[in-house]
Amino acid sequence: MLSVEKLANDVSLPDYDRTRLRPRILHIGFGAFHRAHQAVCADRLAREQQSDWGYIECGINLQGNSKLVSNLRQQDCLYTVTEMADSGKTSRAIGVICDTVDARTDGIEAVIEAMSQPEIAIVSITVTEKGYCHHPANGQLNLEHPVIQHDLANPDAPHSLPGVILAAVKRRRERGLPPFSVMSCDNMPENGHVTRNVVVQLAEKHDAALADYIRHHLTFPSTMVDRIVPAMTQEALDELGETLGCYDPVAVQCEPFFQWVIEDNFVNGRPAWEKAGAELVQDVLPFEEMKLRMLNGSHSFLAYLGYLAGYQHISDCMADEHFLHAARTLMLAEQAPTLRTQNVDLTAYADSLIARYQNRAIKHRTWQIASDGTQKLPQRWLDSIRWHLAHNSRFDLLALGVAGWIRYVGGVDEQGAPVEINDPLKETLAQRVSESADGEARIAALLSLQKVFGDDLPANAQFTACVLHFYQLLQQHGAKETVKRVITSY
Repeated sequence: MLSVEKLANDVSLPDYDRTRLRPRILHIGFGAFHRAHQAVCADRLAREQQSDWGYIECGINLQGNSKLVSNLRQQDCLYTVTEMADSGKTSRAIGVICDTVDARTDGIEAVIEAMSQPEIAIVSITVTEKGYCHHPANGQLNLEHPVIQHDLANPDAPHSLPGVILAAVKRRRERGLPPFSVMSCDNMPENGHVTRNVVVQLAEKHDAALADYIRHHLTFPSTMVDRIVPAMTQEALDELGETLGCYDPVAVQCEPFFQWVIEDNFVNGRPAWEKAGAELVQDVLPFEEMKLRMLNGSHSFLAYLGYLAGYQHISDCMADEHFLHAARTLMLAEQAPTLRTQNVDLTAYADSLIARYQNRAIKHRTWQIASDGTQKLPQRWLDSIRWHLAHNSRFDLLALGVAGWIRYVGGVDEQGAPVEINDPLKETLAQRVSESADGEARIAALLSLQKVFGDDLPANAQFTACVLHFYQLLQQHGAKETVKRVITSY
């Protein structure tokens, strides 16, 4: 366990009085990204601006692993963040967490009660796209989702993110407490709108007056977050322990780059995030689209095709000149034209992304990025493809990405080894793969996933023919050679 006394001398410790912190933000989803992003921003404010905004960290996954929260408790809510660059490492201990609560160990009632504390002004979220129980194709609540079905029958003992938020809002209203703002920090376009949709639509099934209260009294600011944070492995934790001077099971590594764009729409106050490097704006959507399509879109392209080609990490893909060229061309030729961003040098942005991908100190696994594809494809690729179809322009690399995803979820890599598919529609994908022959039938079976591709794309002959063409190239030549052929002829 982390011990302040054993930490190396070059690890920066909190230099503020932690007893002054007030638990004003409850964060749902104590994952690596939050530990390396939003919590770091709060720590900077406490160190540099004497901010008293502290966090309650909350886990709501009843089937998940509660070990992280348990370990954090044993470490007096301290953990370390290490920024990794080719030039070296920089570590700091984060001290802005005041308390923790976990549904699996403490019970869902304890979670709802923590959210009902009078001082809570913001509920922030990082649960990945699948945690919202929505249809990725349209951003609406998926009423057929198993945990939503549970929450419809058991509103006072919810399992879902929308259900937990709704239960807390109801309790606060009954107690006459002020409303809070709900701030999503997950990679979805207009993530605040999606969060508002799923909470209000669930409320409408229970209590129309409560749904109306939420519409008029809560705010759901959208955000755009950006920092490359690989999932921690045991090997990485062990290596980091040598650098830190002691073992920290809650430690996280990340790149030095940090960006956070926040819609300035809070009903009950907020920290001065702008004093710690965040940007407060009126409209986040152009920034979200830029990041989702250029960064996340190229990441997914590299993840599926890179994994098939045998590249374990994004930096490995960057060592292949054809993959590097393909990623940059995808950003500038196929994603940038679809954006509404103004007064941003998109060429410079693309070049900065390539430089970040080349950071060999960050071991960002292609398999990690390839997870949850059914939740990610609509906002990373498919909306751009629709734009190109409407404008009669070229989208070869985007279509190659879709073909790569289909090849990947086929469950066998190019060496004949099984691929571990991590996706909320894993069983559906496996069934469609098993019931279709590899080729045109496989493409039709997977593109007909209405929750992902909608009704329009499977019915578009140009789109399906393009995906089939690149899928056949992958079958015949493999990912490395296909990427080389496509980018050479671009």
